[in-house]
Amino acid sequence: MKEPSVPESLDRIDRKILHLLQRDGRMTNADLAEAVNVSPATCHRRTQRLFEDGYIKSVRAEVAPEKVERSALVLVGVVLDRSTPESFRTFEAAIKKLKFVLDCHLVAGDFDFFLKIRVRDIHDFNRLHGDQLISLPGARQTRTFFVMKEVVDNAPLDF
Repeated sequence: MKEPSVPESLDRIDRKILHLLQRDGRMTNADLAEAVNVSPATCHRRTQRLFEDGYIKSVRAEVAPEKVERSALVLVGVVLDRSTPESFRTFEAAIKKLKFVLDCHLVAGDFDFFLKIRVRDIHDFNRLHGDQLISLPGARQTRTFFVMKEVVDNAPLDF
């Protein structure tokens, strides 16, 4: 089977570093160097270059939603009343201010945007929906999907 296309600036070692860090961002440089079979100094240089070149955007902890009372996952499709660059900009500026929105994607199809939201429960979502979501600028319609089971969530990129 042919390997997926990867930019030529990434060699086998860089790809392995990226794969390992996707699965465990807390790996020490020493453990990472051993896993990719290079010296710690070489591994550190390579990892720094991957950051500098933008291959690694950030490293952060993945918090268990149920431990911080955010176990309900909700997807919301939003249709705007107009499809203009200005209405998109206005909506995007407003949505970035809502801390409960984890992801916002401009999409093609029946909706203009898809939102990923984590809340405590349906009552919490109902409050946010009534107080903030339906009053977003340009929002004509929303359609809500409560996630029953997370089968795959935030899987590592395959490259």
